[in-house]
Amino acid sequence: MATYEKRGNTWRYRISTGKNPTTGKYEYISKSGFKRKSDAKHHAEMIERQLRTGEYISPSSHTFKQVADDWIKHYSNDAKISSVRVRHKAICHAVQRFGRYPIQSIKKHDYQSFVDDMTKEYSKNYVDSIVSSTNMIFKYAHEMKLIKTLPSDNIRRPKKKRTVEELEETEIHKKFLEKDELVEFLQVAKYNHSPQNSFEVFVTLAYTGMRAGELLALKWADIDFENNTISITKTYYNPNNNKKKYQILTPKTDSSIGKISVDPKIINLLKDYKVNVQDKWKDELYIDNNFVFTDNNGYPLVIKKLQLWIKAILKKTDINKNISTHSFRHTHCALLIEAGVHIKEIQERLRHKDINTTMNIYAKITNSYKKDASQKFSQLMENVSKELF
Repeated sequence: MATYEKRGNTWRYRISTGKNPTTGKYEYISKSGFKRKSDAKHHAEMIERQLRTGEYISPSSHTFKQVADDWIKHYSNDAKISSVRVRHKAICHAVQRFGRYPIQSIKKHDYQSFVDDMTKEYSKNYVDSIVSSTNMIFKYAHEMKLIKTLPSDNIRRPKKKRTVEELEETEIHKKFLEKDELVEFLQVAKYNHSPQNSFEVFVTLAYTGMRAGELLALKWADIDFENNTISITKTYYNPNNNKKKYQILTPKTDSSIGKISVDPKIINLLKDYKVNVQDKWKDELYIDNNFVFTDNNGYPLVIKKLQLWIKAILKKTDINKNISTHSFRHTHCALLIEAGVHIKEIQERLRHKDINTTMNIYAKITNSYKKDASQKFSQLMENVSKELF
């Protein structure tokens, strides 16, 4: 029950919330400055109603940074270390903007302005990461009863218009290889590039569609030489590219775990590579942890080294594209599409959790497949065309 008292020309109310079990002292909610008793009573009744329904949020001085730090610790309990790293990087922008402000003081307008600024400055994918991570902080604050409403609710994401230059760049530098380009790349890797296992690395990426992290975590026990399959059960994590300080983690998602069939030629290639290359590296300095793709000391290759190999190989070709290790996964998908493989089979082979991910790669389909589709349509419509043209 609230009590009221007049102080000078204004009214004050006080509501008892009971005895604190920790301190043993009675605690109160109070507010002053009301011009009329009826105003104080109206406000007190609203607070009492919120107390009864559990909706009351006590005033708090918790800053956004304090809550963000608490959230990332909580998030780290269940998330993969790679995911924590991504989230930590993303929330730095929000901490920079809101860090010293009490989280209760951040309004929807403030957050919308922040999202607008991020959209102007960064790519869509990175802004997605920033916004989703910051939203998690606000949701955590709401669950901890530090804020009453979510400033992130119904935030508008302005569409970033691409310039003509960006559209042209996207068209010119597709991030996967056509079939003939893949052949050219692999020929250079095999005959005109010094690292002894670079050819095997890129062939395996291109012929399996594996992620680079999955490839580098691959062990010989994962390869079934009799049934021509590869089991994918783990991924390599090494953000600092220190060959001795790597981690082997569970895959990106549960759907990433799987067993894929592989061309027998690739299986035989790997078998020959093990005997004729890797086994010859083994001496007293070799750290043998059964990894497939290693340096000559037995440590798994680092992704940065693969990227350097790609650049070196591309310089010896006529290919003018911005290719990364992940490009070979897209190349594999595009060539499956060109070969006429059903979209559901492609999803299962690439282990995409959502078929929309697979569908989106259709937007990057190879030029040769487009030409083939046009030729097939022309053949189908040949008789009709004779009557029309």
